[in-house]
Amino acid sequence: MTHPRYRAMEAHFDRGGPWGRVMMRGTAAVQISLDAGDDSDGPRGYRYRWRLAHRLGPVLIAAFANSPLWRGRKTGWGSSRQAVWRRIDPTRTSAPGGGPDPRDAWADYALDAQLLCVRRDGSADWSAPRGLTFRSWLTGARVGRPPVLDDLEYHLTTLFPPVRPRGWLELRMIDAQPGDGWLIAPALAAVLLDDPVAADAAYAATEPLCGDLALPPPEVWARAAKLGPADPAIGKAVRACFAAADAALAASGDPLAHVRTAVAEFADRYPERGRCPADDLLTEPGGSPATHAPWEGLS
Repeated sequence: MTHPRYRAMEAHFDRGGPWGRVMMRGTAAVQISLDAGDDSDGPRGYRYRWRLAHRLGPVLIAAFANSPLWRGRKTGWGSSRQAVWRRIDPTRTSAPGGGPDPRDAWADYALDAQLLCVRRDGSADWSAPRGLTFRSWLTGARVGRPPVLDDLEYHLTTLFPPVRPRGWLELRMIDAQPGDGWLIAPALAAVLLDDPVAADAAYAATEPLCGDLALPPPEVWARAAKLGPADPAIGKAVRACFAAADAALAASGDPLAHVRTAVAEFADRYPERGRCPADDLLTEPGGSPATHAPWEGLS
């Protein structure tokens, strides 16, 4: 891709090693967009939905982990895609902080993220100075010109956290699935966020993953990507969330019967057995048991 944005992106990510190129050229995802909520308190409010979407992040990573191989060899991760995203540029790929108001948390995150590119009219070079954040640019760092509102809006399109607000919530943490398997992930996520009873059950189920925090800490996201539902605490939360979704789908009656069947079959095949789709790839004949060298020691 020769567009200035992608040339600048490549240069920015190359500063941190090979992981940006791996992400752009060798990973795929199921991306789900759901309503951000309103200004009310409770399950329909954006504060609740923001917290719940992040609490569900490790659950969705673990349940749908499906990238355990790189060039045919094991990486040691159920979701190698998540391992890659963790390594690229944490200022734009990690989850925002868990402050009381998502608007403040997102504003701080956006301002403190490094600039990936600076658009320049008539120039093919959009590269940004190393380590420069939007906050620094806004407060006087010299980049040739001061920023304008349009620069901030463009900067937001270069941020890739697991849950990205864009007037709605983008869930970006789920591996691509085989065949029609992608249908299960949006069904599960939509039910757990939109059905009030299921939402409360999912919120309670993810409480142990957060400890004293409002949102899961980084190490929980990492365990979900590495171990999937085989991790005891994460596996328990995954199974509880699938059970909550099943109950909500059952209450919806015949119109969603086929969705309930698909979600239940997935739950029986994977979470109930401490497995995820990645395990199918690891048990296929012909795979090498050796770990691919670049992934050794990756954490």
